[in-house]
Amino acid sequence: MTLHLFNPEHDIALAAHLAHFTPPHAARQLKVDLCWLPALWANADDAVLVENAEYARKACSRRLKLLGRKAPQFVERQQLPQLEITRVEPWGWDAALATDLKRWGVPADILPSDALLEQYRHLSHRHTSAQLLPALRIEGTVGEAVECATLEQVEDCRERWGQIVVKSPWSSSGRGVHFSVQEGWINNVLKVQGSVMVEPYYNKVKDFGMEFERDKDGEVRYLGLSLFHTKNGAYIGNLLATENTKREQISRYISTELLDKIKQNIIENVRLDDYVGPFGIDMMIVNADGKSKMNDGRCLLHPCVELNLRRTMGHVALSMTPIDDDICKVMRIEQMHLRIHSI
Repeated sequence: MTLHLFNPEHDIALAAHLAHFTPPHAARQLKVDLCWLPALWANADDAVLVENAEYARKACSRRLKLLGRKAPQFVERQQLPQLEITRVEPWGWDAALATDLKRWGVPADILPSDALLEQYRHLSHRHTSAQLLPALRIEGTVGEAVECATLEQVEDCRERWGQIVVKSPWSSSGRGVHFSVQEGWINNVLKVQGSVMVEPYYNKVKDFGMEFERDKDGEVRYLGLSLFHTKNGAYIGNLLATENTKREQISRYISTELLDKIKQNIIENVRLDDYVGPFGIDMMIVNADGKSKMNDGRCLLHPCVELNLRRTMGHVALSMTPIDDDICKVMRIEQMHLRIHSI
């Protein structure tokens, strides 16, 4: 039996780097309200760990019925010692989660070792995205990022690029990103996390991403495109559409040939050490002249804004992909609930 669970506090836990960690209230509430999400990809004979099994069954029953999927077993933490669990698949792995699972009775020998968890955390640092960028930079693309260990290095980047974006090494969606040099915040991140990542500011035309998974043999498999919306860096929602429809939308800005080349470059060049599981790469289409957000036929692709070494909302959207090219819907998180809207 595989045990699945939704731990949306994962990115915050990586930043905290604590074995015992209490997430903020908003993350705890999201975890409770969307605890059933793994039922969208779990097998019928798997288990999904939730706070309240009855709530989870009711919350996802209609959605699973529409998808033609059988519900897995929903279990609460006190049931874990009685289950024959052979594998655990969380939203993302971190030390705090592993500590909790051990405490709740999941066998330690099926959990990642401390060394592997540290490796995952290191790979989740934003410098991994910066290191991947050169391998993905081909004609028709743009993108730079550097790691800075001092405020002076950040100022040097501002002199070089003009307007910049400063990011903390580990942070959750919409947090830890600033579009100006805020000295107090930067010095605090440098003290706590050791560095900041700095990038040029680009005039974004469209957000999107590619979703993948990596198996135990190191093979990377492409799963599909993720067209999503953000506001001030925070996730708002995903388009639910076929791959053909999503490719057509992207082709309004860049060629599908460029898209396919980047996909193949990722498959061939991503090196994630011992990581096994889903991951996603956020990208964006930017205006080439840097002056307007309107598409004037001169767009460039930023092929690696962010590497998410975990499951993403793009993976969730792919689990609900329609089979008809004419069907397009939008999946949004509204007041801690998953909503599907017709377009």
